[in-house]
Amino acid sequence: MAKLLIRDLTLRDGQQSLFATRLNQRQVERVLPYYKDARFYAMEVWGGAVPDSVMRFLGENPWKRLESIKAAVGDASKLTALSRGRNLFGYAPYSDEIIDGFCRNAIESGLGIMRIFDALNDVDNVKSTIKYVKQYGGIADCAVCYTVDPRFTAGERIKAFFTGRKLPKKVFTDAYFLDKARQMVAQGADMITIKDMSGLIPPKRVSTLVKLFKKELPVPVDFHTHCTPGYGLASVVAAINAGVDIVDTNIWNFAGGPAAPAIELVYIFCKKMGVELDINMEAVAKINAELVGIRKELEQFDAVKQFPVPFNPLTDVLPAEIEAQFDRAVEAARKEDEAALVDACHKIEAHFNFPAPNELVKNAEIPGGMYTNMVAQLKQLGSEGILNNAMLLIPRVRLDAGLPPLVTPTSQIVGAQAVNCAMSLKKGKPMYSNTSNQFVALVKGEYGHTPVPVDPAFRKQIAGVSEETPYDVSKYKMQPNPALEECGGVKLAENEKEVLLLELFPAVAKDYLTKVKVEAYKASHAGEAVVEEKAAAPVVEEKIVITGTAIEAPMPGKVFKFLVAPGDTVSAGQDVIVLEAMKMENNLSTPVSGKVKRIFVNEGDAVPAGSVMMEIE
Repeated sequence: MAKLLIRDLTLRDGQQSLFATRLNQRQVERVLPYYKDARFYAMEVWGGAVPDSVMRFLGENPWKRLESIKAAVGDASKLTALSRGRNLFGYAPYSDEIIDGFCRNAIESGLGIMRIFDALNDVDNVKSTIKYVKQYGGIADCAVCYTVDPRFTAGERIKAFFTGRKLPKKVFTDAYFLDKARQMVAQGADMITIKDMSGLIPPKRVSTLVKLFKKELPVPVDFHTHCTPGYGLASVVAAINAGVDIVDTNIWNFAGGPAAPAIELVYIFCKKMGVELDINMEAVAKINAELVGIRKELEQFDAVKQFPVPFNPLTDVLPAEIEAQFDRAVEAARKEDEAALVDACHKIEAHFNFPAPNELVKNAEIPGGMYTNMVAQLKQLGSEGILNNAMLLIPRVRLDAGLPPLVTPTSQIVGAQAVNCAMSLKKGKPMYSNTSNQFVALVKGEYGHTPVPVDPAFRKQIAGVSEETPYDVSKYKMQPNPALEECGGVKLAENEKEVLLLELFPAVAKDYLTKVKVEAYKASHAGEAVVEEKAAAPVVEEKIVITGTAIEAPMPGKVFKFLVAPGDTVSAGQDVIVLEAMKMENNLSTPVSGKVKRIFVNEGDAVPAGSVMMEIE
């Protein structure tokens, strides 16, 4: 009998996909005793957005999150995390020193498997993480990011023909994905994951890839997908039928929709397909009982606000018509009848009230998270009306940037740039009038090798250089780690784990660590006399009178950094402010030469569109 292993995603990808990564430590601890008994091969609990979110939104320590889960689960399941290769969790490549320290501390804190991917499928970007994960005793799970070729309209093809611009032939073929997997295995990958972060892989395609990988690769193959466009469950069934070693699932109330399929449905399919699934489903039911209450507590963050019908495959009897759909799906998988398999799975999911397929995301062939990010950005800008235009620009922007797969962070970079382009065109400006620093870096080559070469003329236009220019990690500078005088002079980051948080999440970790140190200092000096401060005189706000040239915020955002100071001489076109907007850093330049007369905002300030930030005279 074939055996299938399960990687449970509930505590990382599941909560990130459905609840904006808001699961707090107390909620996690409520389910951990049952996880020890569940016998999942692996539990994804860390990485992705978890370290950032637990600091940013919950005021918790990411390292303690990982360590507490390890203490509760022990060796019953391997703990896994998701990282972006050389980028780890950020947008800039890190030096080997940082990657080394991060991998060592993660494994010492309980991590067993690191799933490593690169947004460009550039194998050079995963080499260092593979090396250090294995060096410290971890398992290197390397992910090949699944993506599709862009679809161009007849009009776009005709225009390309007459302008002499070549549109690429198919790039993302089976041979392409196998080649990437082989390169990763050659670098030391202990397993390969087909990572379908967008849920775009249909059953036939995953069946073909799984069979190809199983034939050609000497390591286990994992399949990861999402249910957003409606292929998720059907594609998992097809992957199991094709002999995949591991599949990723969520537990019932954290499954479906933007998340991965439910383990309970996979359990039924495995029974019908004669596949051994060594999972303690009684323990899974106990976890799910807790998740019902936890999901209600997370209601304000719930992406779909649609609970599945309560179901326990050990005790509940399927209606005859749904039992028939399971049998129909199994038969369709064996015959590779994709249409029948997808239809049967849709009927099963509808019966249990899982979210219906998102046709817009399916037709646009982009990740669901990328779409929701674009909608949120446009709402913030008050420009929802250009959403369709921004969506139509995605294939063009993606091709101009070298056809990157749409996965974090390239999905955010391309999506935000499509929004920028749509806004520029609406104002009658050239398409690339406003480019984020990250888009410039992608085009320049700092993120690595793109699947197709960037046009040198376009690179010159956007990045100022014609040749691909990789990121120079030798110029990497550590984040400042000041002494906090208000806390008795203790360092902002007092140990290696805190230093790593500061390096990986500079702004978020600075706020988090400062708060931790201030609270600790107050607690240790609680009994001491406090010198009362005199109340400050009320500040009378003066109306800003600009006599020079005002530098205004072109969109709502947060002041990330000043590049000049009052009194500095600046030249027209020189960058003076970095504004963080739409999750991207945008350099703002001065249109005139002169001196910086005044700065009206502080680093870290949130500013509305049109607010005056600086005056040049």
